[in-house]
Amino acid sequence: MTKDIPNNIKKELETACSLHQRAVSDYSQCMEFNKVMSNVLVQLEDSECFKIADKVMTILINCNPKEGAHCDKSILVGEKMKKFCQAAVMM
Repeated sequence: MTKDIPNNIKKELETACSLHQRAVSDYSQCMEFNKVMSNVLVQLEDSECFKIADKVMTILINCNPKEGAHCDKSILVGEKMKKFCQAAVMM
């Protein structure tokens, strides 16, 4: 059984979803997205939401901000974020 995501973490996930849409062409937004998702990962693990934390880890594995370069995996991460955010709202 999947644990429910605490409301404070859901808010951060909403922020991350919004950030990723803007982050594709803005390095500072990309770094902020990565930071927020890293914080979400820690909070999910602390809340023992391990299955959801694994999904966040998969997103972070593909997120590698590079200054002055377009994100190579923005479409992949964007699709994962879209699915993840939709699922997170339902929890």
